Amino acid sequence: MELKYVIGFIFIISGIFDSWKYHWESDKIREVKTAKGHSRKFINVAILSDLVKLFYAICINDLFITFSACVALGFMIELFVMIYFYYPYKHRKAIDFVRPNIFIYTINSLLPNKIRRKL
Repeated sequence: MELKYVIGFIFIISGIFDSWKYHWESDKIREVKTAKGHSRKFINVAILSDLVKLFYAICINDLFITFSACVALGFMIELFVMIYFYYPYKHRKAIDFVRPNIFIYTINSLLPNKIRRKL
């Protein structure tokens, strides 16, 4: 077996362990039923970073990076959804509360705190 494949296999294993931390965060949010204290910007930037990594891996035709990026994106999307559902919205307790759509939520999370409105 070539050294490239051994190192690639080790890369995939380390990528899975690195990705698993997002699943742990998702479990913790489900357990405490709030995403208070979890950064929305952090997960957005992490997803963007792995999307770039995935497109790069596809362009150079590297299956190791592609697989690692796909696993990471899966767990990151799980965390993004948990933060979206358990985000401490301003009017969550109101009777007529409606969660903002995912697009508005994402744009709002990317804006600086000084100019974004409270959801």
